[in-house]
Amino acid sequence: MDSVEIGLITCSPHEEIYSLYGHTALRYHDLKRGIDGVYNWGVFDYTKPHFALRFIFGLTDYELGVAPTLPFCQYYAEWGSQVTEHVLNLTRVEKWNIRNALIENSKRENRVYRYNFFYDNCSTRPRDIIERNMEGGLVYQPREGYEPTYREMLHQHNSRHQWTAFGIDLLLGIKADAKTNREEQEFLPNNLRQDFDHAYVMRDGRREPLVKECRVLVPAGIQMSQSDFIVSPFIFFAIIFFITAILSLIEYFKKTRFIWFDTLLMLLTGLPGIVLVLMIFSEHPTTSINLQILLLNPLALLFIWPVWKGRKTKWFLINAICLIAFLIGSLWQDYAEGMIFLASCLLLRCLVHYNDK
Repeated sequence: MDSVEIGLITCSPHEEIYSLYGHTALRYHDLKRGIDGVYNWGVFDYTKPHFALRFIFGLTDYELGVAPTLPFCQYYAEWGSQVTEHVLNLTRVEKWNIRNALIENSKRENRVYRYNFFYDNCSTRPRDIIERNMEGGLVYQPREGYEPTYREMLHQHNSRHQWTAFGIDLLLGIKADAKTNREEQEFLPNNLRQDFDHAYVMRDGRREPLVKECRVLVPAGIQMSQSDFIVSPFIFFAIIFFITAILSLIEYFKKTRFIWFDTLLMLLTGLPGIVLVLMIFSEHPTTSINLQILLLNPLALLFIWPVWKGRKTKWFLINAICLIAFLIGSLWQDYAEGMIFLASCLLLRCLVHYNDK
């Protein structure tokens, strides 16, 4: 095993939606025998039926793929992503143990696993393989004062894709706003790379760095930035609020009611509410409690017909109570961009109908 190198591969993000957060893999390089392969836990088939829907509900299966290092690196070079390798400081026994673990994981019956974006992904799997097969005590340097939430860490990577960030924020619940520890933060490849940079191993009372050498396999190239939708969620919902305010003023002076507008708002908020209800049963733990369901309320669908017919209904009182609870809930949960504007629209409509009494 003296001729064998095992390294942590980290690929910087590129513009494809599945790569906004980077990628991690393990490299097994036997210089004597000419074996050079990358073990990659990020293989998936997006052509399978209902892939996006299954991903949202945490029902996606990923698998371990093994490929030669050169074409793996060429793929990321085409996207302009930097690929770095942290060659690990391992004993012969540790290399042998990791080798056997990789062989066992790559067997047909073991290579497929139930993917979870935060807790079991392409970054946590290589880390776990390494940790479980270390003879010496692996020690990480603590991150003093660094306790971001899952949501904050995602924003660091998807800030240029506002509607992608909006969709993710809409699905994530209050658990995504809890502070994270070092281990939880390593679901992101770059965080794992940084932790390996400063980690060390205790062997016979001696402190040795975990990383023996850092190499750049592919230098950072030019990335083509994909243009996002020209109107951001903030502006979009601000426009809706402006339209709501204008229509409410017209109603006040014209002594009329735009029932069609109320039913439209109820439809547009009630339908997404069904998705949030279903997310309670998702295998993603961070989606189970989502206070945004108080705003995107599926109960609105039950009252559309009586509101459309102009009948007296308690919907606007129920909605107002839910919206106030929603605004109070912002103390504990960060909402998707523009949701406060939408809540203000609905509260304004509740106030308009309250004045009708």
